[in-house]
Amino acid sequence: MGRICPNYVKRAARQLLERYPDRFSPDYKQNNKVLGEVADIGSHSMRNKIAGYLATLMKQKQKKETAEPLAPA
Repeated sequence: MGRICPNYVKRAARQLLERYPDRFSPDYKQNNKVLGEVADIGSHSMRNKIAGYLATLMKQKQKKETAEPLAPA
């Protein structure tokens, strides 16, 4: 599976991240477990896709926070 995912997966992941920002992490398995507790997603494949995208978003967020700002030239 590639890195491109449908808009409904992105939308659901972003909404869940807004509601529960402290519950998710860059770890896919933990996100999958949290999704089972927090959201009622009937499809296993849908939950897997959302958990994967949440992990990607959290990794991007961590990378952005740890990046040092460039010094002016």
